[in-house]
Amino acid sequence: MTVTQKVPQIPARLTDPRPVLAVGSALWLLATVVVWATGDRWASVLPVCLMGMVVGVLALGIFLIQRRGARRGDKGAQTGL
Repeated sequence: MTVTQKVPQIPARLTDPRPVLAVGSALWLLATVVVWATGDRWASVLPVCLMGMVVGVLALGIFLIQRRGARRGDKGAQTGL
């Protein structure tokens, strides 16, 4: 006899990537401003902060494109966005 358990659905607020993308991008922006404001002391870290912001913007763009495709019902789009 097989025992099956019902797995509860994960709440939507825990699966929504928008808050993570927003907070991550905001933190990279804050780090960039702090590094820029401190001058030469942290100048070597500035490219890392800028690339962190670029990666955040790219991730947000990919998410928005996938969500748009899922809402339109495109064949290759992810589901559940």
